[in-house]
Amino acid sequence: MTVEARTSPGSPDKRFAFGANWQRFIDTVDEKRIDYSVRAVSDLLQAGSLAGKRFLDVGCGSGLSSLAARRLGALVHGFDYDTGSVGASHELRRRFATGDTEWTIERGSALDGDYLSSLGTWDIVYSWGVLHHTGKLWQALEAVGGLVVPGGKLAIAIYNDQGYISRRWLWVKRNYVQYAWLRPLLVAGSLAAIWGWPSLLDLRHLRPFRSWRDYRAERGMSAWHDLIDWVGGYPFEVATPDAVFDCLSKRGFTLRRLITRQGKGCNEFMFTRDSA
Repeated sequence: MTVEARTSPGSPDKRFAFGANWQRFIDTVDEKRIDYSVRAVSDLLQAGSLAGKRFLDVGCGSGLSSLAARRLGALVHGFDYDTGSVGASHELRRRFATGDTEWTIERGSALDGDYLSSLGTWDIVYSWGVLHHTGKLWQALEAVGGLVVPGGKLAIAIYNDQGYISRRWLWVKRNYVQYAWLRPLLVAGSLAAIWGWPSLLDLRHLRPFRSWRDYRAERGMSAWHDLIDWVGGYPFEVATPDAVFDCLSKRGFTLRRLITRQGKGCNEFMFTRDSA
């Protein structure tokens, strides 16, 4: 199932077809990519095993993080607003976890209070690179925080606030979803901006495209599909690490792990919810 760009909660403009991109990505998934994803999830959560834990994947996308959590032993529920992403997760489960009854997937929104209330609370709430695409980042962040059991973990990744650079990328993303004819130019320009220097360094060291090939070691992701997600990913919001910390610390969370980015990309956080 492929979905086109459309309107979404919190955004009056068109929305990037995240699910269509994820459906293309899952054709690249193999056991090596899964191993990288397992390692990334385990590292962020600082847990070698999730056996006996209940894991909620908010904005499950391709389903790769959900699959990683299953490989670590968790009972998993994934949901996504984008029907194409839901379809991609179902297909990934069919390919690598056929008949798995401890991994459920459905459509839902992090901005839908009634839906979130129906989920109850979870040992681990995980949302990597999702909440900044809802159109209402802070509402979504507060809402998913309420899904964590006392003593449980909240693992999130939010785009880093780069000031005017982020505003420039917002222009790129908004125009990508609004004007189909402009997309090839925006992708080509972004490819040069993001990958031009690393590619030159690879050539200098006589290892052409090494950085591009090695990108999958970053959570099992694909350089090409992440580029398209980055260029087109709209709605788009950003936050400083301090802003995320302030939002959650006021709501009873303690920061346990922080991985920051100086430029483009996501800052990663792992909080625990204070016990009542």
